[in-house]
Amino acid sequence: MYSKAETSKIRADFWITFGRYMKPVPNAEGRKINWPNYKTGIRNIYFRMKAERGFASIGIELGHADEELQELYFEQFVQLKKIFESTVGEEWEWKLHQTNEFGQKISKIELVLPHVNVMEQKDWPDIISFLKPRIIALDEFWSLVKPGFEGL
Repeated sequence: MYSKAETSKIRADFWITFGRYMKPVPNAEGRKINWPNYKTGIRNIYFRMKAERGFASIGIELGHADEELQELYFEQFVQLKKIFESTVGEEWEWKLHQTNEFGQKISKIELVLPHVNVMEQKDWPDIISFLKPRIIALDEFWSLVKPGFEGL
């Protein structure tokens, strides 16, 4: 069992390692980017990457407090689903109005890699190999569709 401080340090070390690994990779527009803290530039739309005990995940999270607006954003993504799937190259789970770990209603489009543990350094290559191509694909998708979200 790890102490809270050890757990925090191991998680931080993972994200630092991931960031260093991704640093030379430019975004879809050829610019430098902080991949672990990806900013979509649109309020209430987030790209989330998680590395936990038991799984890793990546996804788009819609966090607007107004559930009707959140649903509007979600429906806009649904209209772009064919572009999304052709860009990421696989099917992800689409979840409207889920409750997150903080009790907030969110909607998300995500993919989960089960049976990995960020606390085990031996799993880091699998987690990084899972996250890397997908965050790059999300960035490519976002560069195509972001203008459609800029006035909402």
